[in-house]
Amino acid sequence: MSVHSDIRKITTHVLHEMKLRGEKIAMLTAYDYSMAKIIDQSGIDIILVGDSASNVMAGHESTLPITLDEMIYHASSVVRAVKRALVVVDLPFGSYQGNSKLALSAAIRIMKETGAHAVKMEGGAEIKESVERILSAGIPVLGHLGLTPQSIHKFGTYVVRAKEDAEAEKLVEDAHLLEETGCFGIVLEKIPAKLAGKVASELRIPIIGIGAGSQVDGQVLVIHDMLGITQEFSPRFLRRYHNLSEEMKGAVSNYIKDVKDCDFPNDQESY
Repeated sequence: MSVHSDIRKITTHVLHEMKLRGEKIAMLTAYDYSMAKIIDQSGIDIILVGDSASNVMAGHESTLPITLDEMIYHASSVVRAVKRALVVVDLPFGSYQGNSKLALSAAIRIMKETGAHAVKMEGGAEIKESVERILSAGIPVLGHLGLTPQSIHKFGTYVVRAKEDAEAEKLVEDAHLLEETGCFGIVLEKIPAKLAGKVASELRIPIIGIGAGSQVDGQVLVIHDMLGITQEFSPRFLRRYHNLSEEMKGAVSNYIKDVKDCDFPNDQESY
């Protein structure tokens, strides 16, 4: 029997139990009430209110423009729908880098104003002070290493990270540092599968991959990508489980035709 089959609410403790039992963790993003309700009722373990909302909800080219207030709006909408999953919220760019007091203030706002269960932060040694300060307030932190989209202008590209020895060694060091600091888990994005497997085997906390192979403790995808709502984004790691974009276009086309042909509404649909 799976660890969480008879558990009403997923917690960070349950996630650790899942890793110990070898049960994979399933994680998806959500940004609104209706989508979050469907995902939660489907049995997802973690819902990430990602700063990817900047891309898929607001149409920005990167995650950088989204604000703390906007993240709080999305997270509040999600939390109102969720009965079972652990809800993690991204701290947006500029709310924690280089200022641990600002980081704590942002994390407290998210927890108080949304009812979420944890926050996620990108980076390793360079954000250690901010992670420590947030954890000191009793707020769980999920780390994020590898390709860190908030640093896209530093990288200059979305290619696979940590292929070179020096960057790979730093990633492993940062992962251990985040565990020792107190993070309950780490997301590894777009790094070699062998390296991700090494991190997952060396650390006691759950490692969630996105483009990091199958040797980790769980997987995360952006819901709009895996459902095929977005079509522009097609990295190797993305498996599309549906083509909702085409289905939705078809439904809208049928609606338009029925309106134009005076077929909608019919007598049964009128008062």
